[in-house]
Amino acid sequence: MVKESSKGKNKIKKVMEEYSSGELHSGSKKGPAVKNRKQAIAIALSEARHAGAKIPKKKGQSHA
Repeated sequence: MVKESSKGKNKIKKVMEEYSSGELHSGSKKGPAVKNRKQAIAIALSEARHAGAKIPKKKGQSHA
């Protein structure tokens, strides 16, 4: 389990609620709706990191 700050949890919760209601889009609001749960999680973690939450990257992740 990844430990994240309260602002990270709030951001992740908000993005996942958008995903479950079908309002989450890739890229921008004009982009296609996200239908893949893994993609929604990646967007949520990215936005939480951008908001300042200290969420570590997945171990063993390669950089291409």
